[in-house]
Amino acid sequence: MGVVGDSLERAAQAAGTRPITRSAGAQMRYLVKQHKGSTKQVAALLGVSQRTVERYVKDQIKRPKPELAARMETEVKRRWQPLVRKRAREKAAKSTGLVIETRARFGFTAAPGTTDDGRMRRMRRITQHLPPEYAGRLLSAQDAGAPEAQLQQIAAEGLQEVYFKDGGGRAQGLLVEFTDIDYIDVSL
Repeated sequence: MGVVGDSLERAAQAAGTRPITRSAGAQMRYLVKQHKGSTKQVAALLGVSQRTVERYVKDQIKRPKPELAARMETEVKRRWQPLVRKRAREKAAKSTGLVIETRARFGFTAAPGTTDDGRMRRMRRITQHLPPEYAGRLLSAQDAGAPEAQLQQIAAEGLQEVYFKDGGGRAQGLLVEFTDIDYIDVSL
């Protein structure tokens, strides 16, 4: 995934109502349960042997190496509270929208002779609420497996309409390019 897709994923994870399990054994048991009891699949997912997974499940190993601990935590977070995450995403898509905070380079194209003609691209930090219309498009595109460029385009359209054009109240005909993303953070 890219920066927009990763940010959407982090936002969904933050919607959880309970913290993830902390112990290595509990995390491993959770992953095995999510894979319908297949220690072989979990081993392949984490890049360890099947026997290692079984030893964590039985609490024979208590402290994983930092790299394995990070992979386990990432995989548990990815699967943690799926119904809560789904409801938060649906709520954002249908009623509340989402908030995008970003620092990126924005370029502008407008009709000749307007005040927006020939603006230079510069880094700009923006925090903006996007209405459900754009939130729904962004989340649907992510669910459909859209490439990062398409997610960035949808985010750019939302920022163009809401932030730069103020909902159609100014800058008619302005087109915004959203490039060189330094960071982006999405909140549901």
